[in-house]
Amino acid sequence: MPYLCLMQEGNANLSRLIERANLNGFNVIAAPLNAMEIPLEFQKEPMNKADSKFTYGDLLLTADQWNTKTILMLSELMDCDSIDPVVRKNSEEILKRDISWAEHLQYGGYILIKLRRAKNLNLARVITQQIKGVLLVQVPLYNAPAAHAVWRRDLSEEEVLDLEQQDTWQWWNRFRRAADFNSKMKVVLEFNEVERPSLDIVRRWVGEPLEAVIIPSNLFIRNRQKYPVLPKAWQQVLKCVLQAHANIVVATDANDNSLKLYSDYLQNFRDIHKDAHSLESFEDVLEIPLQPLYDNLDCYTYEIFERDPVKYKMYQDAIAAALIDRVSDSEIPDKLTVIMVLGAGRGPLVRSALNAAENTKRKIRVYIIEKNPNAIRTLSAMVDELWSTKDVHLFSKDMREFSPPEQADILVSELLGSFGDNELSPECLDCAQRLLKTDGISIPCKSISYINPIMSSKLYNAVRQVRSESFARDKQATYLTHAESGYVVLLKSIYNIGVPQSLFEFVHPNRDPIIDNSRYKILNFPVEADCILTGIAGYFESTLYSDIKISINPSTHTHGLVSWFPMYFPFTEPLEVIKGQIIKIHFWRCVSKKKVWYEWCLTSPSTTHIHNLGGRSCHIYCT
Repeated sequence: MPYLCLMQEGNANLSRLIERANLNGFNVIAAPLNAMEIPLEFQKEPMNKADSKFTYGDLLLTADQWNTKTILMLSELMDCDSIDPVVRKNSEEILKRDISWAEHLQYGGYILIKLRRAKNLNLARVITQQIKGVLLVQVPLYNAPAAHAVWRRDLSEEEVLDLEQQDTWQWWNRFRRAADFNSKMKVVLEFNEVERPSLDIVRRWVGEPLEAVIIPSNLFIRNRQKYPVLPKAWQQVLKCVLQAHANIVVATDANDNSLKLYSDYLQNFRDIHKDAHSLESFEDVLEIPLQPLYDNLDCYTYEIFERDPVKYKMYQDAIAAALIDRVSDSEIPDKLTVIMVLGAGRGPLVRSALNAAENTKRKIRVYIIEKNPNAIRTLSAMVDELWSTKDVHLFSKDMREFSPPEQADILVSELLGSFGDNELSPECLDCAQRLLKTDGISIPCKSISYINPIMSSKLYNAVRQVRSESFARDKQATYLTHAESGYVVLLKSIYNIGVPQSLFEFVHPNRDPIIDNSRYKILNFPVEADCILTGIAGYFESTLYSDIKISINPSTHTHGLVSWFPMYFPFTEPLEVIKGQIIKIHFWRCVSKKKVWYEWCLTSPSTTHIHNLGGRSCHIYCT
């Protein structure tokens, strides 16, 4: 459930703070684990039990309040990476003790720790061993040097200046890498006063496991009606993170009387800009690509496809345009157009063809070719009950083996898949084009795949999870089995390192004397910001007929098209890339008599092994 959290300094009464938060529209509070900070001087003394007087008792709140209403904040004064060995050791002991106490209060709850610098190696080591619930890691969006002198008394002016120039994303990056991309860790991004925040910087954080953003109350300004609002530049930033389903934390002091105004404004803003849709449950979920040529699809899968509000209308428009071009107005009474629907499923393309003919007043004969015997049962009923008065003929055949009574004027198919060719549209249509007249039309007539490098901590951990679960079930599974597989994913929590570029193109009908559907291409992507390369996103654009196109490429995405999710090709290990470097991706489409598969690797900024070599981890069956 999304939450609106109140983080209020100077309010040590947690039960009253929860009550005040609820009355003012906040459903969660963020509060220090300790009732008061343990002084630095105390930390330098030998550890003893006297420090328990600084901690809240567990009876202060109910178990439900600890678990569902509270985010516990660890002390900001701990310094597990101090050069002073006494401070470092005592900080470690305090951290272990506090995490143990926090997890006593919360069963798998949320614990918040704040990063204040880049060097947190020992902190990551200690906390990764201790944490059992969710660890929220607070990182400032921009560096705020004013706080450093308070936190670190030993900083020189040069060190403060160095801190000002640091990229705070690198603080998080080094911390989570040291923790081996621990899936229990999530980011809480702290907004701070910058006149013109950069959306490019914010978009990079969307590729991280972003749990929430902290908005300090001093970031609000008053509008003409004297209500607090965010400046326009910060509104754009907030809109960006809300589309990644981030929660909101408001940080203020105990004397602030505008809490209800903040919550009303932010709740309204979230309602307006939230990215809610019927496919939300599929976001960032790895799915094995369909192989309709090899497997017979079930009714659930057919129904998902048939719900698409756009695809079949686009096909209908393409067929109508082809009919008009093929049959002039003067030829309407006498000329018959033969349409073959290849891989008809449960008939949506047949309906598109019949609707197109009715709308254009053209006469057509439809041949339905489908290999799935279960779909044939549905189609037979439709032919008998719905299309009995139409010139419609059904054949239970594989399109590659079908011998028609006559050749077609128009071939219609939808074997595109998420990558344009991963359901073997080239192989199927190349075999089927013998069914087409020499001047015949194929719908679609062209498809182009696109790729770009992306960062997604969520997808990287999802692949690791699939891999570990598979190994637990099958001890013969190798490390590469799932790390080198292509997946279908509704991409959400990603950072696009580069703009998608065209990869492979296929044209139908293919009149080349020698047909070869293997491909190889090298693409270069400049790196605009330091980030982690975790994989490759794949998309397609397809021309159905003339200027009628469908696309899942982000820059040309057909509005409302939901039949296809993008592809995701992971790298077995994440690769850190630096602004100014070039990512050079090599990508192959390989073909044999029995299977088709993709291979991919990098040669810049470093060289990886060739993933899925020989189709060892994933491939598409031809038979």
